[in-house]
Amino acid sequence: MPKKNKSSKVARAAANIKSRSQTQKSYTAPARLQKIFAALDLRFPRAECALRHENAFQLLVATILSAQCTDERVNKVTPELFRKYPSPKDFVALAQEELEQEIHSTGFFRNKAKSIIGAATRIVQEFGGEVPRTMEQLLPLPGVARKTANVVLGTAFGIASGVVVDTHVFRITHRLKLTKQTTPEKVEQDLMKLVPQDRWVSFSHQVIWFGRKICFARNPLCAECPLATLCDSPDKTV
Repeated sequence: MPKKNKSSKVARAAANIKSRSQTQKSYTAPARLQKIFAALDLRFPRAECALRHENAFQLLVATILSAQCTDERVNKVTPELFRKYPSPKDFVALAQEELEQEIHSTGFFRNKAKSIIGAATRIVQEFGGEVPRTMEQLLPLPGVARKTANVVLGTAFGIASGVVVDTHVFRITHRLKLTKQTTPEKVEQDLMKLVPQDRWVSFSHQVIWFGRKICFARNPLCAECPLATLCDSPDKTV
């Protein structure tokens, strides 16, 4: 291959990489982010966690149950569950088979029952029956990954330890081109750089409600979307 042609190809490749980098920067520009935050504040000013709970332990249990299950279904199961077993000690004393029957309708009930009893046991034995308040202490609990820990810390304790990345947050932040990452953990790291820490908790709640009410996985309601002018996703329906 002549040197001139080879140099030309290298130059074009470098230009394409630079162009893609500049495009991504424009999607995450501070001015665009502020417009996204403002639109979410206007549409969902008091967005909260949809899982019903009265304390941190109930929220932990409900969040474990919500894996691969709707919050609506979890909220149908937990009132009676927490009436029968109000504390971590009650779950420690519970036979796994019995808990499986109580939570059967949430799906994956065997794994969830094992995780809930395991988490309750660790909480009683290591933390005096109180849900711990740090990411480092929560992550070793059975059934707890970063999403669950972030939900508990942010909602129950008001501690902004990270950004909750569930299916809605994952989908919507990709549609808005705020991230290109392919795992929730890496998406969270991108969002923690873009979203101010004092917004981490509220941003997660707002985007989750946005995904439930407007930006559906299929046939999103783009005509009603407050972010329509900021979005050029190929999934747009208008």
